[in-house]
Amino acid sequence: MASFATNHQKTSVLSTLREAWALRRVWWFTATARTRARFARTLFGSFWLGFSNLFSIAVLAIVYGTVFKVQDFKSYVVYLGLGLTIWNSIAAAIGNAPNLFEHNARHVHNTNVNPIFYTLEEWAFQVQTFLQSFLMVLIALSLFQATLIPHFLMAGWLPLLNLLLFLYWLPALVCLLGARYRDIYQLVPIVLQLVFLLSPILYQKKNLGTFAWTADLNPIYHILSPFRHSIIAGSLLGGHDFVLLVVNLAGIWWVTWLINRERRWLPFLI
Repeated sequence: MASFATNHQKTSVLSTLREAWALRRVWWFTATARTRARFARTLFGSFWLGFSNLFSIAVLAIVYGTVFKVQDFKSYVVYLGLGLTIWNSIAAAIGNAPNLFEHNARHVHNTNVNPIFYTLEEWAFQVQTFLQSFLMVLIALSLFQATLIPHFLMAGWLPLLNLLLFLYWLPALVCLLGARYRDIYQLVPIVLQLVFLLSPILYQKKNLGTFAWTADLNPIYHILSPFRHSIIAGSLLGGHDFVLLVVNLAGIWWVTWLINRERRWLPFLI
């Protein structure tokens, strides 16, 4: 009986993933439509995503470069710029997650579409936002370190894949929690702010001193750091990236199972 239940559960997850893949053109198109509508009637369109990050990088690099008395300013700009761009994307995905199903309440109540569709649409929107911003920032930061683009093409693919997978399953988990527990709406912004302050993004990990262990317990930093390292150094962090890949794939499987389990209750929660 236990074996039958396990096999049924696996089939359910696999069938949901197959259904999500079959609808890939739909959720990618609706996410693209959101991106276009976001910048309708603007002169620079989606370039504003890159501009906003570049403005933030310039200001923070000057301020914190002075505060920390940085000796190699060019290297610091690259370190801060990549870290901030990656962080902004992760924070945006998690920050928008708690009320995702509530925003789609009308569709959840009136259609029989699997809720995984809405999580994938949001993921596609966040991925498009990240790529448009990241590529512009990467080109701009190449003025400070010319090897960034070759390093990214050579060593950045696995860390990038880990980032994209992480951008799906953790926000999807948060939106499931947000549908059931309204406290998540209030908790997520507080946690994100604390995690940002404790993450070596504006400063090196060694600057944490005796609190350096906090970075090792920080799941977001474990995604951010290998990607940034691969672009700056042009190498992977040993087997760390492959371990992260396994964890991310397990996370996607787990959150898909949770979505299937919560599907019948969602209309009553939102």
